[in-house]
Amino acid sequence: MAREQFSSRLGFLLITAGCAIGLGNVWRFPYITGQFGGAIFVLIYVCFLLLIGLPMLSIELAVGRASRSSLGRSFENLTPNRNWKLNKYWMILGNYVLMAFYSLVTGWMLYYTVLVFTGTLDSQIDQSKAGAIFGDMLSKPAMQFLCTLIVTCGAFAICACGLKKGVERITKPLMVLLFLLLIFLSLRSFVLPGFKEGMTYYLMPNFENIEGSGLMTTLAAAMGQAFFTLGLGVGSIQIFGSYMSKKYSLFYESAIITTLDTFVALLAGVVIFPACFSYGIEPGSGPGLIFVTLVSVFSNMELGWLWGGLFFLFMLFAAISTLIAVFENLIGISIDLFECSRVKAVVGNCLAVLILGLPCMFGYNLWSNIHPMGGESTILDTYDFVLSLNILPLGAMVYILYVVLKRGWGFSGYAKECNTGKGIKLPSWALWYYRIVLPLVVITLFVQGYIGMFAK
Repeated sequence: MAREQFSSRLGFLLITAGCAIGLGNVWRFPYITGQFGGAIFVLIYVCFLLLIGLPMLSIELAVGRASRSSLGRSFENLTPNRNWKLNKYWMILGNYVLMAFYSLVTGWMLYYTVLVFTGTLDSQIDQSKAGAIFGDMLSKPAMQFLCTLIVTCGAFAICACGLKKGVERITKPLMVLLFLLLIFLSLRSFVLPGFKEGMTYYLMPNFENIEGSGLMTTLAAAMGQAFFTLGLGVGSIQIFGSYMSKKYSLFYESAIITTLDTFVALLAGVVIFPACFSYGIEPGSGPGLIFVTLVSVFSNMELGWLWGGLFFLFMLFAAISTLIAVFENLIGISIDLFECSRVKAVVGNCLAVLILGLPCMFGYNLWSNIHPMGGESTILDTYDFVLSLNILPLGAMVYILYVVLKRGWGFSGYAKECNTGKGIKLPSWALWYYRIVLPLVVITLFVQGYIGMFAK
């Protein structure tokens, strides 16, 4: 049976960007930009995105487009009778680990979207009360499971309809709405009293912050964000390469996807920092920024239920776009591996994701006394550690070695696929860059991740 393809280039670009655009764009990038030097950090980040993100993204797309298959069969199709296929099993596991906790957090977004839009929150609440509201939600496993069930089953139901009739038909308008909401909220920031102070903190070049953090720490933060923002290393982008046409070169398409991803990350800061500075609230990073800091900010705004509701709706769209994309990858892998129908793949994977997510959910209530990594760590922290500090960088290394080693696919095969179509071409000298620089970057991130984790 012929493999399904996108009905339009716009569909491919928006859906692939939707996979890359996620919660990290909003609760990490703006914070570290302000922390590490504003506009200077953005310039460093963009450089690393061009030097690292673009090549890595093109590798996954090339493997997908050349093999016309998911991670489940790509290594076998491109390099039969070789042992590269053994790597796919732990890389596939990474997708399940990611979705186990990402679907839970998406459920939190649904909960807060409803909570804020309905005006359930009190006006002018401080951060301590906002934190108590977040803690109250975490203490209720039934409520969390209901929200997770809704977003998980909803996203899988979209995937069940197929690539064109389901994933593409829903994700295209979803991404358009996401961009429109973000632009609208960004324009709204211009009329806030703290707009100037917020943007000065966010994007004004700040050499003192770089000196305080250290140049190497700043470079490492920019390099890490450029690598992790696209979610590479587990084939979640590769699946969409298997559905795309050969009309445009992969570097050209990769450049557009990374531009869209960066656009969202930058505008998120335009929404967040003027709001925080307008109401004298210190911005933070991670889930606390979204569920505590910004909830407090919106509660102090006039029509805060509306602006807060729109913000959480934007966050919900960003999270759901990632769910749909990675769920489609899991479905494609299952179809390729087990030659089953799409419906059976949907049902099996939906159950698997929900079951694997239960420990993360219970880690905040029924199993809150379990701290797998010591201290106050949660089960979700452990899932994130396994994925972010292990599977993603090791998976990225596998992809790099696969295209640079003669025992793998080889650089000539990758370059030929990458350069097929109109647009930016990959120069022949790039082999040495891929063979030396990219592996060193991944090794550096891997080592730095462990140092950062255990040197706290």
